[in-house]
Amino acid sequence: MQQALNNRTGRLLYKLGLLAVIIVGGDFLLGKVLRYWYFKQESGLLYRTTYAMEVTHSDALIFGSSRANHHYHPAVMEQQLGMRTYNTGRDGNFIFYNTAVLKSILKRYTPKVILLDLDVYTFNESPENYDRLSALLPYYKTHEEIRDIVELKSPFEKIKLQSAVYPFNSLIFKIAVGNTEMNKSRKTDLNGYVALTTTYKNDIQEYNIEEKIDTQLVKSFTSFITSAKAAGSKVFVVVSPIYYQYKRSQTIGLARAICQNNRVTFWDYSRDTALQQHREWFADRAHLNDEGAQYFTKLIAEKIKQEEQQ
Repeated sequence: MQQALNNRTGRLLYKLGLLAVIIVGGDFLLGKVLRYWYFKQESGLLYRTTYAMEVTHSDALIFGSSRANHHYHPAVMEQQLGMRTYNTGRDGNFIFYNTAVLKSILKRYTPKVILLDLDVYTFNESPENYDRLSALLPYYKTHEEIRDIVELKSPFEKIKLQSAVYPFNSLIFKIAVGNTEMNKSRKTDLNGYVALTTTYKNDIQEYNIEEKIDTQLVKSFTSFITSAKAAGSKVFVVVSPIYYQYKRSQTIGLARAICQNNRVTFWDYSRDTALQQHREWFADRAHLNDEGAQYFTKLIAEKIKQEEQQ
């Protein structure tokens, strides 16, 4: 009886051990395949993050979210400043992402000019700020310098990242598309910049910006500007134009004060009525179209050039 029980226990343990080997082995093999194809991409959104973190050596870099990505034309910047320019902005990714990408870049070289485009609600507490750190998961294993930022995503992130598949499990379709020739023509970019071509049709309105400040976001912003400045880059923080009015933004007040304390240039164009008179320059209430981007880039580049000459 005891012998039979021991045999059943042994068989159960054997099966459980075999299952564990299959799961771990399968995770490892599938993770290797996904990692290979992720980093094999040569165009598109995911590739632009890899290029920014691991390849670019441009003299001037643009950071920020979609507003950075669509508002700053590298060719215009290059023409005005005489510097190679790359736009690292990524849709839906804010200061955590920007700081992580900057840390990876500064580990390789020091850009001459760094421009961070700030949204009027950048410091507002939101779960999305942490959820969207998933954009950085594929780089966690190979970029030690960003791990403290990625681990903000959840208390269990270190454990989850033991899986080789986890960094890619929401990207399988994007990876597949990113490795097709069709992807190169879906959303073409110019040194990271993606042009918007539509024109906004609605009248300007006023919105209330309600913010609950997340101190972790403020800390990340401070780290961004102090790290860039300490590396020797000339740092500019810009709030680019929007096509709506608002009464107050805590983010702008805090960012301005932090920049002043660190002697970093801060320009706020979010309420610039001269720019808001040109609805034809906006794609929607939060983004400039290509015509507006070229005008605004030239304006900012000229101001940077003046600062550089002082």
